[in-house]
Amino acid sequence: MAAGNEAGKPAAEKGAPQHQPAPNIPQFTKDEDLHAYREMLLIRRFEEKAGQLYGMGLIGGFCHLYIGQEAVVVGMQMAGEDGDQNITGYRDHGHMLACGMDPKGVMAELTGRRGGYSRGKGGSMHMFSREKQFFGGHGIVGAQVALGTGLAFADAYLKNGKVSFTYMGDGAANQGQVYESFNMAALWKLPVVYVIENNRYAMGTSVARASAQTDFSKRGLSFGIPGEQVDGMDVRTVREAAARAIHHARSGEGPYILEMQTYRYRGHSMSDPAKYRSKDEVSKMRDEHDPIEMVRKRLLEAHGVPEADLKGIDAKVREIVNESADFATHDPEPDPSELWTDILLEARA
Repeated sequence: MAAGNEAGKPAAEKGAPQHQPAPNIPQFTKDEDLHAYREMLLIRRFEEKAGQLYGMGLIGGFCHLYIGQEAVVVGMQMAGEDGDQNITGYRDHGHMLACGMDPKGVMAELTGRRGGYSRGKGGSMHMFSREKQFFGGHGIVGAQVALGTGLAFADAYLKNGKVSFTYMGDGAANQGQVYESFNMAALWKLPVVYVIENNRYAMGTSVARASAQTDFSKRGLSFGIPGEQVDGMDVRTVREAAARAIHHARSGEGPYILEMQTYRYRGHSMSDPAKYRSKDEVSKMRDEHDPIEMVRKRLLEAHGVPEADLKGIDAKVREIVNESADFATHDPEPDPSELWTDILLEARA
């Protein structure tokens, strides 16, 4: 049900987010900023291309773009170690790319082709890579939280020193299974970092209207799980907070919650016109807090990187994305026999 006007104000203005940059922001070296710039730009350009292909009818089903939230997963990955696991919901393309999955395989899965990570049968919300320790991509709101907790249980059982990065949105944070998972993780001191990507609107309702407790970092207090709010638009603050949380989990202290205060520029999915917020609100966030533009400005002004070099990075990224789109539109569709694969687990001899 769409919200009406209150006291003569447009509904989109009620509860509009006020983004507060973090104080005492840690600094990146030139190489760290260049790495973050490349990684975030790859996600941005990939998602822009995915949006184009969706509009052309080449991607079917749901498609949730990560544009605006790139600093969250890139900062997390910069703080992690090889072998740490990642699992998230359906806004997942950025996480796959940040984990090092091949853009061609990701895009081909979006278009339902044989070369996709799920051989064209999973689509946008359901693809995985054991090699890159990426466990989905899940279409059911909040379902991945229990699974991510299970990954952490396996890590604790195996004593392998790994940590599960379990992502969810602000909407999923109100699901009951999330709190069952919190309880188990705290009880058994599982090595899991719960990353709540608070992009302010869940599927289309402001957190101020949907959540009694809008400080998501406090959602684990009744279980004794520490948490903190993080400026999720700044990759530097994300990496710093992630390093603390990961150390806590890896050292045997149990779970940790990071509320990443971020923002999505596009609608919930490609079919969402996002009429619940004003265009001015989106423009303000883009102009003042864009995660990629902030890094670009630092590279130019603080690190003295020539503009031509940054244009060269962008050109290379666009080349990678265009190659992935070309592959994804020319690779064959799955053979009909694929309908019968991955139904039952083959018994080992």
